[in-house]
Amino acid sequence: MALFDLEQVAKEYPMGGETVHALDGLDLQIHKGDYMAILGPSGSGKSTLMHLLGFMDRPTRGTIRFDGEDVSSLSPNKRAWFRANSLGFVFQSFNLLPRLSVLDNVLLPVSYSRTEQPTKKEDAQRALDRVGMSHRGGHRPGQLSGGERQRVAIARALINRPKLILADEPTGNLDSENVAKTIELFEELVNEGQTFVMVTHDLEIAGHAKRVVHMLDGKITKETGR
Repeated sequence: MALFDLEQVAKEYPMGGETVHALDGLDLQIHKGDYMAILGPSGSGKSTLMHLLGFMDRPTRGTIRFDGEDVSSLSPNKRAWFRANSLGFVFQSFNLLPRLSVLDNVLLPVSYSRTEQPTKKEDAQRALDRVGMSHRGGHRPGQLSGGERQRVAIARALINRPKLILADEPTGNLDSENVAKTIELFEELVNEGQTFVMVTHDLEIAGHAKRVVHMLDGKITKETGR
């Protein structure tokens, strides 16, 4: 069974008296353990697709199943529950809160999940250790390099043991050395069984994934794998 199963998914937006077809009859399956890149230029629909996969929106038409459950028409509260308890997010701009310590930034998803986690600080320390940042737990984001901040963001994505990590242009603000380190960490997580989907416009970055889904004009034009 696929972790995500999208069938004939469409997403439309009204704009200036016209209808924008951001996604147009899209079919896609994401399986547990996948390492997938969604590749396409600006306006191709990849960001809209990520919003649907991230439970930030729902489709205009079509069916989305997550772990066997139909999630096509969830309420905002239920979508928020799935975001907090089933997904981890990694962003291009890191999205760390500057006034909080590294440890407290990693702990943020725990508070959103609204579930009892008696070992949450130990879990956060383990997540930081997993990305090689346990020695920086007391620092603030402004004291870290870009590569270090992205590693903290990855630790934050791991804290609730998500079924899927979604990464939006995760290497966009990194230099070449830190790009290589970040991609290496992604590959290690996938080898440990983590399901991972990243959205990118960078063909070289996408080439590291095991599956590459190419998008244009709201459609999947082809898929390549290795």
